[in-house]
Amino acid sequence: MKDVTFGQYFPAKSFVHNMDARVKILAVIAYIVAVFLVKAFHFLGFLACFLFVIIATIFSRVPFLKVLRSIKGILFFIILSAILQIFFNADGKILLEWKFIKITDKGLLNAGFIVARISLIVLGASLLTLTTSPVEIADGIESLMYPLKWIKFPVHEFALIMSIALRFIPTLLDETDRIIKAQKARGADFESGNLFKRAKALIPVLIPLLISSFRRADELADAMDARCYSGSKNRTKYKKMRLTWRDAVATVFIAGLIVGVVFLNKFYWLLVV
Repeated sequence: MKDVTFGQYFPAKSFVHNMDARVKILAVIAYIVAVFLVKAFHFLGFLACFLFVIIATIFSRVPFLKVLRSIKGILFFIILSAILQIFFNADGKILLEWKFIKITDKGLLNAGFIVARISLIVLGASLLTLTTSPVEIADGIESLMYPLKWIKFPVHEFALIMSIALRFIPTLLDETDRIIKAQKARGADFESGNLFKRAKALIPVLIPLLISSFRRADELADAMDARCYSGSKNRTKYKKMRLTWRDAVATVFIAGLIVGVVFLNKFYWLLVV
């Protein structure tokens, strides 16, 4: 559980940490767009996105292994997606055939394509949460969504909900780990048996976790009420967000990534020949 890094903040003094939260949020959205712009089987585009993550990680001073561990939380989903592509894709040249199972070259390529896309998106999103505190993310989202106030959309409340959700991801992971250890000490077995038996064994974990979540939510509501929280009405900011030269450099950098992906999509076959 402690290896799950999504939602956790890594404090440091770096180029990326000092960037404006709004720019970082928009940069991650643009990065995800760049990942989706990569055409099927054009793996040079994925290589460009991966290099972007490596460079951003270096400038953030976050250990790369910590960023890489963010994939661990969705490893089961990645493996399942790859298996579905390998065994249920009948297009292309058959490499291995056994009874009803057919493994083709396009199935393997599609599996690699899906794994690369999901992994890169998770790496980029986790880098945002590692270098931006939940409060900064909430302020950035609120500032970016400010025009929606004209249509009476509760921008501040929406940003606050996202901030609280991100803030409590590490807390709930620690709580889950504590409950699992307590149940193991009482003789619970979470590792043996088939899938249904393991799922049934998690019930003694989910029920205390659900009760703990409601208790924490109630305590948080009481704390906010005791501090006279009244929403966005007449609310001021302790820290004002300002754009700096770092944000301009990052904007040029992410724009270069999108242009590079588009270029690789158009001239891919000339580059691999």
